[in-house]
Amino acid sequence: MDLGRLKADASSTIQPRSGIWAAVGASFLWGVLAIYRKQLEEVPAVEVIAHRVFRSFWFLLAILPFRGWMRQFLSALRNPRVAALYLVSGLLLTVNWLTFFHAVQQRRIVDASLGYFLNPLFSIALGALVLQERLRSVQWMAVAFAAAGVLVQLALLGSLPWVSLVLATTFAFYGLLRKQGSLGALTGQALETALIAPFAAAYLAWMSSRGEGVLGNSGWETHGWVASTGIVTANPLVLFATAARTLPLTTIGLCQYLAPSLQLAVGTLLYAEAFGAGRLLAFAFIWAGLAIYTVDGVRRGRI
Repeated sequence: MDLGRLKADASSTIQPRSGIWAAVGASFLWGVLAIYRKQLEEVPAVEVIAHRVFRSFWFLLAILPFRGWMRQFLSALRNPRVAALYLVSGLLLTVNWLTFFHAVQQRRIVDASLGYFLNPLFSIALGALVLQERLRSVQWMAVAFAAAGVLVQLALLGSLPWVSLVLATTFAFYGLLRKQGSLGALTGQALETALIAPFAAAYLAWMSSRGEGVLGNSGWETHGWVASTGIVTANPLVLFATAARTLPLTTIGLCQYLAPSLQLAVGTLLYAEAFGAGRLLAFAFIWAGLAIYTVDGVRRGRI
């Protein structure tokens, strides 16, 4: 398989404006994901994620033949280098999902939103450090404000916001790997889930053998919510992968402001999570960093 030609063909069919809309769409869906997770609050996060991986794999696998990408998927699956990259990206995404769903279950949606506010600035830093996307001093200042926000929370609340940091770092690196991948959005997502799905299936089979888990032990409503995990998982990820392959990491980071804003609103307004002065100050530093970067980009016509 000619990976260079494949990558060029996949990205050339998608216009930058479509990539922006894809990034906005993915961020909106992730922003309201906590509401979906609340419908499965009694189900452990690991089991929900196992269902998400397993069901989204079959959902994506069913779509590939209709789009004419099954041969590309099978070729990539047989390529060790390509498979290794997508296995790592799939594992990063799985850790991100587990952390987010655990946070929602523990009524820490606000902490999760902090992580996704940090994520754009982490993506900006990765773009500069790994991909040599050149940043000016004012842009590095924005990243410094994000670091200050983390330190403020450590100083005032006495602990590192580990949920926020795990969410920010895993998703920033996930975006980096997907940008470097050779596959299109849908094919790449199918490969990721194909490589992780056997582990998810083994876990669900083990749960069933113990007479535990949702299947066979819950009502129809819970079964319905679990059955929808494939679509709920696949749609925003395909949108994000589309954006990641067609836009600079800096632009992707800016489009991702929507998701944590919605998460913060959901956590504080819908589920009445605490948002005290210490946390507000930490958020203020991160918001300041985002504002600095955004204003600078708008002034230079790059956003």
